[in-house]
Amino acid sequence: MTEEDLATTTGALPEHAVRTALLELLAEHGTLTSTAAAARLGLSSGLCSFHLRQLGRHGLIEEAPPVDGRARPWRLPQPKSQPHPQQPSSTQGLQDPHTPDEFGTLARGLEDESYQRWLARRAEAPADWQQDEAFSAVVYLTPAELTAVGEAVRQVLARYRGREADPATRPADARPVAAVTRLFPLLDEG
Repeated sequence: MTEEDLATTTGALPEHAVRTALLELLAEHGTLTSTAAAARLGLSSGLCSFHLRQLGRHGLIEEAPPVDGRARPWRLPQPKSQPHPQQPSSTQGLQDPHTPDEFGTLARGLEDESYQRWLARRAEAPADWQQDEAFSAVVYLTPAELTAVGEAVRQVLARYRGREADPATRPADARPVAAVTRLFPLLDEG
């Protein structure tokens, strides 16, 4: 069964590294064409176009208004207009399914699936790629320190972001590596 057949029969779009990367780019840049996405990811525009259309068919992204009439830009779905606060609605209080929180949930799920796939298929990787650097820690921080730690992580990763847009800057043995950081306060159960 092909991925397209699976998506048709189950209604779900299977996780795919290119689609995950495209969703991350859209979250970061807002609107992208397949050509712009391909340049940033070092892939062909045809491959990016195919996966953008797949994401669109499943409602995960939508076409944005064209700028020059030829390009077909894509974006994350825009929140629907909210009811006026003075006008109660039966749907008021329900979260719009296309808010940034849903995108965050979708992205976290794709990250988790990618990590589980890595664990299941690690032995298939070349020997020098069979390790990972997964770790976690609980630290006590103030809100300002939490922000500072997040910024420090972003600064470290920023050293390597140019490689995404310009494949010529990548070392020959470089591969895409997921860097996932989640900083959040632990809440008491109860």
